[in-house]
Amino acid sequence: MKIGQLAAATGVSTKAIRYYEDLGVLPEPDRAANGYRVYDGSATERVSFIQDAQSAGLSLLEIQMILDLRDAGRSTCGHVISSLEAHLEDVDRQMADLERTRSRLDAIIKRARSLDPAGCDDPNRCQTIPTNLTTKGNS
Repeated sequence: MKIGQLAAATGVSTKAIRYYEDLGVLPEPDRAANGYRVYDGSATERVSFIQDAQSAGLSLLEIQMILDLRDAGRSTCGHVISSLEAHLEDVDRQMADLERTRSRLDAIIKRARSLDPAGCDDPNRCQTIPTNLTTKGNS
């Protein structure tokens, strides 16, 4: 199949397919006499795996490492589990950061609602934003 057909079959743009080839995540296909790329059925499966792995949170570099192991005939399950666990830890860390940010915003909003707009006389700042916010509980 040609690159356009692979793109249609996988829902991935031709530009992305070329990018996958440039990175080595997708092997370069054979070429027809006219220079067009000619993909076999395994390319569809490989692109589908790349999409699924990205949806699971893996980067193209991580996917490349997995595919290199598979291409060498080695097991990848342990490697994939470790990668997914690392991503889960990152997500947990990000969620904790977001929760701290949410709590700070909630406190700022509650404080701001209690302020009198007539008391806002500083020409350089809005009283709604507390002073020294970057040093209070932001480490």
